[in-house]
Amino acid sequence: MILKTHVPRFPLDHFIDSFIYYEGYHPGHSIDRFLPDGNTEIIIDFDDRPQHIYDNQTLKEIQACRHVWASGVRTEFITIPSGKHAAMFIISFRKGMAYPFFPLPMNEMADRVVDADLLWGKDFAFLRERLLEIKEIDLKFKAAETFLLKHFQSRLVTNPAVDYALGEIIRRPDQISLARLNQNIGYSQKHFIDMFKKQVGIAPKPYLKIIRFQKAISEIEERKEVNWTDISQDCGFYDQAHFINDFKFFSGFTPEEYVRRKNDILNYVPVG
Repeated sequence: MILKTHVPRFPLDHFIDSFIYYEGYHPGHSIDRFLPDGNTEIIIDFDDRPQHIYDNQTLKEIQACRHVWASGVRTEFITIPSGKHAAMFIISFRKGMAYPFFPLPMNEMADRVVDADLLWGKDFAFLRERLLEIKEIDLKFKAAETFLLKHFQSRLVTNPAVDYALGEIIRRPDQISLARLNQNIGYSQKHFIDMFKKQVGIAPKPYLKIIRFQKAISEIEERKEVNWTDISQDCGFYDQAHFINDFKFFSGFTPEEYVRRKNDILNYVPVG
């Protein structure tokens, strides 16, 4: 398997976490459950065969994605191909920072997977063709940087209030009080929520729940012995019952089921 990542140069690195290129991945399963992680991505698929999204219960195909598509922030899990035999280039944005690259408010992308042509016309199709022509992976990364700077550099501005809120939620989801956070920012609650949704995709409260869930599954990976009471407290849940309810909502599994079924790739659980 080939897997390479690249952090783009300034100013892209303020908005984009990394470029990811992979090919030759051959897992023993075909379908994954992908868990909400608070991220937004643009996916470029170098195969001409469609990739499908599946019904979470029946695993029947419900949507086909071809060549390039965008995936907005998710509030629930989604069922997708495992990546077997695929060759893909992924633009993975920093949490809450994809908005300058999209032609619509990010709340209109929440829980949606949209073909790039519907958002940007043929621009990303042209990028895909250019990347297909380039053989060296590092040069693919450079070409993607050049493309993004050409098309979006003039839009790379930030909202300090939302950036501050995001930073606080991501850094200390176990301690944050949204009421105090809103007071520190100084806007009315309604205006703050509206700004946050347009930039991030969803309101602060459900986003905080996702980040707490992400902290929980990271803790599960890091700890040799799992104590559910300790994890629920350390991740900021009100009590163990709230932890279990949120965990099951975001993953479809109880914490114990998740531990039995997960593999080594965070947020991807084999289901078929």
